[in-house]
Amino acid sequence: MRAVIQRVTHASCTVEGAITGKIEQGFVVLLGVEESDIKDDMTWLAQKIVNLRIFSDEQGLMNKSIQDVAGNILLISQFTLFAQTKKGNRPSFIRAGKPDIAKPMYLEMGQLLSDLLGKEVQMGVFGGDMKIDLLNDGPVTIIMNTKDKDNF
Repeated sequence: MRAVIQRVTHASCTVEGAITGKIEQGFVVLLGVEESDIKDDMTWLAQKIVNLRIFSDEQGLMNKSIQDVAGNILLISQFTLFAQTKKGNRPSFIRAGKPDIAKPMYLEMGQLLSDLLGKEVQMGVFGGDMKIDLLNDGPVTIIMNTKDKDNF
């Protein structure tokens, strides 16, 4: 599983002209699922996301988690995080999880994050043509890969 976590002032997801998710201060999490991902990967990543201390404290240091600031999460499925560009100029997405595997994991990740955060996580639409509007805060962007846990 791969995730790009962006600290935002606000964000929203629109599909076919309808807003599917909207947040104020918090994270936009772009989530890519790989065929080999398992529940342990999801649990590890969800714990990391809700405990990341990347919000400023009273001294201006990144010392607070999303829970500490009562922040929100907008979770977006993003199979393109598994793009391979080694050959040619057209990316291959062969490592991205097929919808029958990736969609249930995406939905389960949304529920897991909601449970850990203690509030509903806003969602995009799996496989939808999503338009994401956001205001990066910082910008602060963290990239995580569950296949490389030792470096995160």
